[in-house]
Amino acid sequence: MAQDDSIFIGASRKPDDSYQRPEDLLLKYGNRHGLVTGATGTGKTVTLQILAEGFSNAGVPVFCADIKGDLSGIAMMGEAKDFLTARAEAIKLDPYDFQEFPVIFWDLFGEQGHPIRATISEMGPLLLSRLMNLSEAQEGVLNIAFRIADEEGMLLLDMKDLQSLLANVAERADEIGARYGNVTKPSVGAIQRSLLVLEQQGGNNFFGEPALKIADIMRTTRDGRGAINVLAADKLMMNPRLYATFLLWLLSELFEVLPEVGDPDKPKLVFFFDEAHLLFDEAPKIVVDRVEQVVRLIRSKGVGVYFVTQNPLDVPETVLAQLGNRVQHALRAYTPREQKAVKTAADTFRPNPDFDCAKAITQLGTGEALVSTLEAKGVPSMVQRTLIRPPASRLGPITPQERQKLIKESPVAGQYDQTVDRESAFEMLQKKALDAQKAQEQAQQANTGGGGGGWTIPGFGNDTPPASGGRNTGSAPRPRTSNRQTVTEAALKSVVRSVGSSVGRALVRGILGSLKKGF
Repeated sequence: MAQDDSIFIGASRKPDDSYQRPEDLLLKYGNRHGLVTGATGTGKTVTLQILAEGFSNAGVPVFCADIKGDLSGIAMMGEAKDFLTARAEAIKLDPYDFQEFPVIFWDLFGEQGHPIRATISEMGPLLLSRLMNLSEAQEGVLNIAFRIADEEGMLLLDMKDLQSLLANVAERADEIGARYGNVTKPSVGAIQRSLLVLEQQGGNNFFGEPALKIADIMRTTRDGRGAINVLAADKLMMNPRLYATFLLWLLSELFEVLPEVGDPDKPKLVFFFDEAHLLFDEAPKIVVDRVEQVVRLIRSKGVGVYFVTQNPLDVPETVLAQLGNRVQHALRAYTPREQKAVKTAADTFRPNPDFDCAKAITQLGTGEALVSTLEAKGVPSMVQRTLIRPPASRLGPITPQERQKLIKESPVAGQYDQTVDRESAFEMLQKKALDAQKAQEQAQQANTGGGGGGWTIPGFGNDTPPASGGRNTGSAPRPRTSNRQTVTEAALKSVVRSVGSSVGRALVRGILGSLKKGF
């Protein structure tokens, strides 16, 4: 059984399958990150659940994604079932107490939890480019647009802000290009089309205010337990790029906002990244480098990151090397890639002379795993074949009615429900456009005489008649005789231009020339 400074994961087995010893995760190394892998149906979700329970009881807040809805049961008291009590007896978990945990439900779409939002500025051009799958040239234009917004003091909060800014950049392409490099309208148009696709996929729900406050996912209860933040991701998984980009943004925000704490006695927050392969699929090198940087440095902020995925090959080696606590469920080895994955998983463990690690990985049963955690001085423990403990909370999803009740009673109820649309780039650019339009209309009015300072033509109703005594008291000057001649000349020239042939033009010039002398 775990002590106050550790989390009980399960009990390891001897070669004859008898009880050996408890396997724990030391809280002081909980921020050294971890990896939970295994094929579908081998028990990864339950492992995530019991780790979240353990961290919560230790006073550590947790953030995790609920891909299938099964993890929502962590909010409800567990129930005694034969296979659960049998597992508890096998690993000497006595007493096997049931418990409900403090859960806050979140949902990017605001349907199965509190809405969760970020601003366009917080997301930044790098992650937006990844989200919209932009080319290098298009990403360059997006970076320029963000630079213009910074220089001109325009807030980028929601999608309409970015759309209006891009339209403005396209209009000023020559001016901006002279300062920052080529800005082509086709590139701007491609970004705008990508924004439209993102909007149709639910981007409008995510971008805006009020933005998520990091403090709201780092809450603890009055009895000292850490809140478990569960992100409803079943619908979000229909757009896996949005899912992966959101979680990477959240990690980046944690890294930038939280202070340095060194090596605390327990983590400040533990972050579970389920379906982690989505973060790295077709990701450009700059994104992979960003993930590696965050994972490597966020440990000093007291944050532990645990990747949950089917195959260890889903995680790049540079990131894999940062993950000290590992739980490996069964893998299948039918294809060459699967065989390579088994070998990779086996090679990452500290060997145990009692069994062949690669062979054991293919023979593990459901709820059984190879476990290696960091021991004293941060050294990985020898890998052990382990029966994972049963959860204290409900195994399986909660009902919609139970979910709604928990949402209403949540400590953040009402804080994120209503969107806020304050003045930002869209409103500022709209105001500039209206001001420019008014200025243009005023200039046109002045040029056509509406302002009293334009040209006047006698006999057309816009000249000012002289006052009594023969003196002009109006604002317009008395028209000169030359004005009349100028108008006549303009009329004659118009007639000349209407004659097509050169001979005709010569004849008309001669005739009209004599007429002109009569004026």
